[in-house]
Amino acid sequence: MPVNLLKKERKDLILKEINVHTRISLNELVDKLNVSEDTVRRDINELSEEGEIIKIRGGAMSKAYHHTSNLKETYAHSQKEIIGRKTLNLLKEGMLVIIGGGTTIREFVKLIPDDFSATFMTVNPLTAVELLDKPNLEIILIGGQLSRYSQMSVGGEVHHRLSEMKADLCIIGTNAIDVQTGLTDSDWETVQVKKAMMKASDKVAILAISEKLNSVMKMKIADLDEIDYLITELPADAAMMAAYQNSKLKVL
Repeated sequence: MPVNLLKKERKDLILKEINVHTRISLNELVDKLNVSEDTVRRDINELSEEGEIIKIRGGAMSKAYHHTSNLKETYAHSQKEIIGRKTLNLLKEGMLVIIGGGTTIREFVKLIPDDFSATFMTVNPLTAVELLDKPNLEIILIGGQLSRYSQMSVGGEVHHRLSEMKADLCIIGTNAIDVQTGLTDSDWETVQVKKAMMKASDKVAILAISEKLNSVMKMKIADLDEIDYLITELPADAAMMAAYQNSKLKVL
């Protein structure tokens, strides 16, 4: 990352990182920008006051991830809609689906046909509310302590409930994915819950815009060989996707 950036350039880079990865920690921004934590804090405070982002403890979150967001605030909306349409092909009547949260998941849920019948289980209250618009779905919300960072239920009860399940399909987003490192995140509780969601499912689908490819965060969720489907907005045969093709992982 270049050093001695102008303040506007630095804030633009911070905003881009937050929009791409949904949320990001102060430490990650310090590393990426090669500036002090105080500088990053000041920039985040200004971006928050300008209405561009939402401050959270230890970092910042995209406005699109907040429960008050609307369509115009969703970063890369058209790409996420393409991902959502591709994901529909994985659905089968009567299946049990464990699903996460986030703006890409939100676009997928909106596209589920009203006459589709299945059971969806989620640890994300916002996802549960979106699913309520689908009249033929049974919805199970796993409760627990609500993480402000991930907006999902976390804690021992969540892990216990998931350990008792064997879903047909797990559909989750990711903040970072890389061929060598696999899926990563920067929040320990998020990592643990996503691991449990994947373990509780026969098949795992990861939804990610292409800007999240080839990026790495500090805490590992899973290797690529633990994933069955990787769904981006790109064609499956796009050059950027070649490295992600392997004997088990199917790129859609």
